[in-house]
Amino acid sequence: MDTKTKSKRLRTRWRKQDVELTFLALPTTVWYILFCFLPMFGIIIAFKDFKISGGFLSNVLNSPWSGFKNFEFLFKSNDAWIIIRNTLGYNIIFIILSIVIPVTLALMIGMLHNRKAGKVYQTMMFLPYFLSWVVVSAVGWAFLSFDKGIVNQMLVNMGSEPINWYMEPKYWPYFLIFMNVWKGLGYGMVVYLATITGIDKTYYEAAVIDGASIWQQTRFITLPLMKLVIVMMFILAVGRIFYTDFGLFFQVPRDSNSLFNVTTTIDVLVYKQLKTATVGMASAAAFVQSVLGCLMILTANWVVRRIDPDSAMI
Repeated sequence: MDTKTKSKRLRTRWRKQDVELTFLALPTTVWYILFCFLPMFGIIIAFKDFKISGGFLSNVLNSPWSGFKNFEFLFKSNDAWIIIRNTLGYNIIFIILSIVIPVTLALMIGMLHNRKAGKVYQTMMFLPYFLSWVVVSAVGWAFLSFDKGIVNQMLVNMGSEPINWYMEPKYWPYFLIFMNVWKGLGYGMVVYLATITGIDKTYYEAAVIDGASIWQQTRFITLPLMKLVIVMMFILAVGRIFYTDFGLFFQVPRDSNSLFNVTTTIDVLVYKQLKTATVGMASAAAFVQSVLGCLMILTANWVVRRIDPDSAMI
């Protein structure tokens, strides 16, 4: 068989496989086109004085241009510093804790010899991830309600005065951080635990033969092999540093005005602005979040690539 015939046969085989893979990827491709790429046309709403008077397309095309007027409420608002401080401050803490705590627990569960106990612990920690913030808010109210809350009843039984928790801003940064860690702990732990499970056991067997302790095995085998996943999760988290979980900051504090300075973030402000402002302002805020998030991902990836090129995403 000459080289030309063999090359032609390989091209034909590749084309058949390519068609099969194309049909396999078609549903996902269509989904991304419909829900990720086509909606990007709506970015122009951020630069228009959007008026609702008919169909969506006619509203977008016929609404007058407003330039950067819709962006002014984000930066000229009297509360601009508060919402930016809350958004960035909480997310920085969330990013650190969402790496340190899940990695630590994944290492601990990975060392368990009783696999059934490990499965039970995983299930217990993963369960809160499936709860909606509405349910979590109701549970929080059961604990923190001024009249019937469990915490206040305990304080009264101990001879202390009850606390109106939804009127005291000083406690809520700790509550919000705890709620975020508690709800997202299971998901992060499962991701890191899957990475630990995939590590070749021969590394540990060789380390035991050499007399390495558990801490040495963790430090020189487990953590280095987990580094790629940890860095990837870090970069993705940095990309959402200008976003916050609306349910956490709106539902859990029950939209208490007394907690405005410690619970209001960009997403909460946009929701409140929509009650009295235009759609263009909300679109402008989302546009700013998307652009800044993309820049943060590129910056974080650039820093990682300068430090350790093998751990960078691109």
